[in-house]
Amino acid sequence: MSKQISIKKIKEDIREDIWITLEARGVARWPKPVFGRIPNFEGSEETCRKIVELEIFRKARVVKVNPDSPQALVRVYALLQGKTLIMPSPRLRHGFVVLDPSKIPKEHIREAAYIRNFMDYGEKVDPWDLPEADLVVIGSVAVNEKGARVGKGGGFADLEYGVLREFKKISENTPVITNVHDLQVLEMDIPMERHDVPVDLIVTPTKMIKAQGVYKKPEGIYWDILQVEPEAREFIDKIKRYLRKL
Repeated sequence: MSKQISIKKIKEDIREDIWITLEARGVARWPKPVFGRIPNFEGSEETCRKIVELEIFRKARVVKVNPDSPQALVRVYALLQGKTLIMPSPRLRHGFVVLDPSKIPKEHIREAAYIRNFMDYGEKVDPWDLPEADLVVIGSVAVNEKGARVGKGGGFADLEYGVLREFKKISENTPVITNVHDLQVLEMDIPMERHDVPVDLIVTPTKMIKAQGVYKKPEGIYWDILQVEPEAREFIDKIKRYLRKL
């Protein structure tokens, strides 16, 4: 078995174990089943409140947040506090969407932050025209205290990060935060490849964990190993055409 296949299998096993555990322990929340998702969990709202109380969130002007359910309240608070919100469209079918709260009717601010509505209130923006983000909030299936992370398996969060680094919309020093249930924080090693995004801070319903910071963050798009899912192919092809013109 090759190293690549071995790493893929380990990550698949970790995901399955987490999804099964969250369901079995009764802490999985809607949308269900959690299999195949960034799982929502009991206490996710509390973890979001902890994030928005952080100084790095309060000072941030632009925040990039994934569109999944357990991060919804972070997106709501970002807009309510007048921050510009960058959201990736699901599976990057339509690239990135920017939500400017000054352009959203106040009575619709909350609904604009949810996956079913955000494209109605935001503007599709090419990655080279995005504002620079001060903070990244990312969903996870599993993490450990070293900062290693496992997503739901599509590689989209890693690709989103790589694109933002490619166009200098974030840097090595841009904080990356994830919020998860305590059961999603593992003591075991999680294999990390060079395109995998590590996290700086883990927020759970009971604690905050500053990651040990042993992993280097991706510096951009690694074209030599890039595997593009069909839904994101048009988006990536557009990036290639843009870069060829430079």
